[in-house]
Amino acid sequence: MLPPQESDSLAKVNPFQIAAERDLLAELLVGKRNKSTRHEYAKDLNKFFLSVCDQMPTPTLVGQFLQMHRYSAVTLVLRYKAELVDCGLKEATVNRRLAAIKALVNYAYKVGMCDWTLADIKSEKIQPYRDTTGITPEAFRKMLQVPNRETMKGKRDYALLRLLWANALRREEISHCNIEDLDLEVRTLSILGKGKGTQKENIDLHPKTCKALQDWLWERKELDIKQPLFISLRPHYGHRLTGDGIRKIVVKIASVAGISKVVSPHKIRHSSVTAALDASSGDVRSVQKLSRHANLNTLMIYDDNRTKAQGKITALLEDLV
Repeated sequence: MLPPQESDSLAKVNPFQIAAERDLLAELLVGKRNKSTRHEYAKDLNKFFLSVCDQMPTPTLVGQFLQMHRYSAVTLVLRYKAELVDCGLKEATVNRRLAAIKALVNYAYKVGMCDWTLADIKSEKIQPYRDTTGITPEAFRKMLQVPNRETMKGKRDYALLRLLWANALRREEISHCNIEDLDLEVRTLSILGKGKGTQKENIDLHPKTCKALQDWLWERKELDIKQPLFISLRPHYGHRLTGDGIRKIVVKIASVAGISKVVSPHKIRHSSVTAALDASSGDVRSVQKLSRHANLNTLMIYDDNRTKAQGKITALLEDLV
């Protein structure tokens, strides 16, 4: 016989009980590791069901959609895609909306609740990384001069800028860092890279960045290493600085620095990668260690944009006639 405590635990959750009506949408979302992905999928699936049947998705409604005849379902989704295109939505937005619907169908297919997929529905073609130029190192130096490093906010913002530039980090990669992820002695930061799940990777830091981070942490006098590396100072002191919070800081600093371009954390990442390719004479393999792009072809796009390869060939052709 099981102990009373263990018996109560089993009574609470019976994995062998068959639910009368499964909430497949909820099951799909809970399986997504990234909170932002869950939010976007939920939002896009809500828009799909509101568009095609003027109702928010319920377990019953989702089940009815998944039990449609394959050709009827494909026709319905194709019609929805055509409406999105006719509304003038960008290709990336159309593809994201379709990806959410496909994810729901694929999940239902895997668990035996649907006998068709949407594999035949193609995504819109996108020209990736059309503008990778970012801003020049000279422009970024102007941004570094904006934070008042005599103040707590200035020390935070300066350290943030240093980290963004020298390591080409994404804003969420910085936002997720805790103090314990930073090792000033060996000059490394442990980050949760894009698409890496829960597996962190160490990146090397430059002495200037380490000094800026050290000044910022010394100002905070924080003893708990589990606390976020970067925090909000107002209105709620101590809260983790979100990716959007980092974006707002960067946008404001760029504006004060008099930079006409809209500068975001990702624009700084573009700038860093382009500057690294310039400084290394196009050594894409070495720069890949900095950018952590999984596909080397992505960096080739950066390099082509940097060297204006197409324009040079056009000039050669012009000179031939």
